[in-house]
Amino acid sequence: MQLKDVISLAFGTFFVITSLTSCSTIYSPEIVKQPKIKNIILMIGDGMGPQQVGLLEEYATRAPNSIYKGDNSAIAKLANAGVTGLSLHGPADKLVVDSACSATQLATGLPAGNEMIGLTRAGYKAPTILEKAKSLGKATGLVSDTRLTHATPAAFATHLIHRSMENEIAEQMVRTGVVDVMLSGGLRHFIPKNYRLNEAFTPLEKQLKESEIVPKSKRRDQKNLLFDANKNGYDLAFTKTQMFKTDAKKLLGLFANSAMANGIDTSYRRVSEEPSLRDMTQKAIDILSQNENGFFLMIEGGQIDWAGHNNDAGTLLHEMIKFDNAIEAVFNWAKGREDTLVIVTADHETGGFGFSYSGENLPESEVLSNPAQDIYQPNYNFGDLSILDTLYEQKKSFAEMWHLAKGNKNRPSPLSLVSIVNLHSTIHINEQDAKSILAEQKNEFFKRGHKSLGKKVASKINDFTPFYVYLEERPLNLIGRAMSTKQNIVWSTGTHTHTPVGVFVFGPEHTVKKFNGLHTHVELGKKMQRIFDFNVNNRH
Repeated sequence: MQLKDVISLAFGTFFVITSLTSCSTIYSPEIVKQPKIKNIILMIGDGMGPQQVGLLEEYATRAPNSIYKGDNSAIAKLANAGVTGLSLHGPADKLVVDSACSATQLATGLPAGNEMIGLTRAGYKAPTILEKAKSLGKATGLVSDTRLTHATPAAFATHLIHRSMENEIAEQMVRTGVVDVMLSGGLRHFIPKNYRLNEAFTPLEKQLKESEIVPKSKRRDQKNLLFDANKNGYDLAFTKTQMFKTDAKKLLGLFANSAMANGIDTSYRRVSEEPSLRDMTQKAIDILSQNENGFFLMIEGGQIDWAGHNNDAGTLLHEMIKFDNAIEAVFNWAKGREDTLVIVTADHETGGFGFSYSGENLPESEVLSNPAQDIYQPNYNFGDLSILDTLYEQKKSFAEMWHLAKGNKNRPSPLSLVSIVNLHSTIHINEQDAKSILAEQKNEFFKRGHKSLGKKVASKINDFTPFYVYLEERPLNLIGRAMSTKQNIVWSTGTHTHTPVGVFVFGPEHTVKKFNGLHTHVELGKKMQRIFDFNVNNRH
């Protein structure tokens, strides 16, 4: 063997040994082991499509009188510090999803059917990420500004054929005890039929009497789930003070008979002893983070969806701000932690909302200050930034305006509606608008299972009529349409759209990068479950 061959063989042997050593080092479990993700906080903006996120960020950074003073929203800060993706949310066999199905797919990682809770499309119970977290010794929590028994929170902790079964949802939540911290509205589903506070108050009832809640049961039986929850180890709270005072590890907080305060009332601080979404979020994290095994927490900004259904842009902005305040609290808590993953997403988009340019109120010509002093005159009205301030300045939701305008009657008069709307909004309507809002037509597209069942007439929608199925809300949609030209806003529906929703993820880089790109909600649900499974079972 020649010298050059010996050198070549030696070099080759060295290269192989070095490579094997290098590979061994790279794939050594001791080297690649990443910090464990103990906590997952999933935040769902119900009805929050990219358009709604855009509304919030435009207001935050560009409204002349923004309460953010030009700073980014919390959701933008979280997105910029982590990764951003998109997710499709269609059900197993249809194009458009409802909240129950979408939340079920996020919770289980399995395709589901519309209006089902915690079930597969075939009707089988599907274990949720919250239930699995509990089985791993983690603490669990649900927070919502709607009702605890509403579709989104229910999908993480119960299993029923239809979302309307809120009494049964309440029973399952109390009976199983799978959720350690539950904070929301919906007291009416936990108290017995014809419930009245007794004169000889029990300690529990004394707590309830301290609140501003007027109890009115929706149950058809005499079950008192408050007493059952107390027996099962839950502390109960009905006010913000009671909530913050308790140091219990299991807490059921019910702060409204039905839904909690809307975004406008929250912004203007019209509720004193009802906690905000941010308050409930902070308390839930305070309790759950005491568990050394970690926790799973789902937080819902649920009334974004309701504002979208009503085509109510002013309330929509305030709902986004309310949700953003809760995101800020979570983001501040999670910063610098290597054990926590925060996911902000939505179940779907509601209303087909968007700003648009129009041929109404065309801009005047403008002489520019450039050397040529060019005359600038756009051909269309692209929307003044001041519109963002007028949306924030709305003082009542459309639902509240309608209630005030009609008083004790079934419907308001045109003059009453004009008066009330213009009192509470800086975007005004006139008497002709009011007459159009109050006009009726024969109902051919009734919605099963709602108050409108059996109604022969409904408020008149001139286009997309089948997509305005909530007949009691049609007058609100028409208020939105009457204002829309002045707001440079368009709405395409009174229901949901298939628009992909944003996925904003913050946490350790090795984990968040898995959420970049285009997903489905089924895939998102699976990814979340794998993160917990990987950490506990040492897989992958």
